[in-house]
Amino acid sequence: MSGPLDSSDGDDRPQAYDPTAPLTASGNLRRRQIFSRLSEWMATAAAVAAIVVLGIVIYTVVSRGAGAISWDFLTSSAPTGILPALVGSAIIVGVGTLIAAPLGILIALYLTEYASKRSAQLVKLTMDVMNGLPAIIIGLFVFALLVDHKKQSGIAGSIALAIIMLPLIARGTQEVLHLVPGSQREAADALGVARWRTVLTVILPAALGGILTATILSVARAAGETAPLLLITSIGSTDNVSLNPFEPIANIPVRIYSLSEEANPEGFTEAWGLSLVLIAFILVASLGARALLARSKRKMSS
Repeated sequence: MSGPLDSSDGDDRPQAYDPTAPLTASGNLRRRQIFSRLSEWMATAAAVAAIVVLGIVIYTVVSRGAGAISWDFLTSSAPTGILPALVGSAIIVGVGTLIAAPLGILIALYLTEYASKRSAQLVKLTMDVMNGLPAIIIGLFVFALLVDHKKQSGIAGSIALAIIMLPLIARGTQEVLHLVPGSQREAADALGVARWRTVLTVILPAALGGILTATILSVARAAGETAPLLLITSIGSTDNVSLNPFEPIANIPVRIYSLSEEANPEGFTEAWGLSLVLIAFILVASLGARALLARSKRKMSS
């Protein structure tokens, strides 16, 4: 956009730009408008495509798995029920969360409250690399560390899932801690409160909702991981409920994989039913975490 040229003296040479002159459209305006509209259409189409794909997945799982869902299916053991797999997944994911959550929160506190700029960059890079590691690589690492020449166990599966959850909790908690108003830290410093006491009594309580959100989202991500559990705890019994994490434990992802490999129509139906249970948990956890995060943001901004 440019202003008109002043040529009242008969001189055809460009004169100085007059900031008070009205703006006139340049030759690039139409091209920019077309590009802007095209970018908007492409972004909208990509969002719609993602929603359509998610809808197709949910519809397929619900239509094929709803017939298998019943009270007996959820509360009995194999061959008619999935209770050992449900309990096993709850134990593995629960222990993994107990391992990952404290470490992730401590890492986030270090990044936001104590780390120097160079140290923070190194830790952030490490967390990003860990977040990008394929689950099968993590499974192989834990297998070589805890299972090879020993025996499978639920605790080994929990450690693998904890490694998957750790960067998600750390980075999510870090973002939430950044939302805590700096005035609260300044007020605590002005009162002479020690930094550790400020963290425990001011910062963490203010960010608690966001921390829970990051933890729930990481649990939803880890609950469906199959590759590490196939290597680490794939021989758990589906006939009886096991509560010992130091023994192999049946779990939902491995059970789905095993049933999908069998040439048994009833097994396929059970696999779809398990898939429906798993996707329902992930959807409920994700939506609940989003609602909790929105509430936490409103609370911190008020």
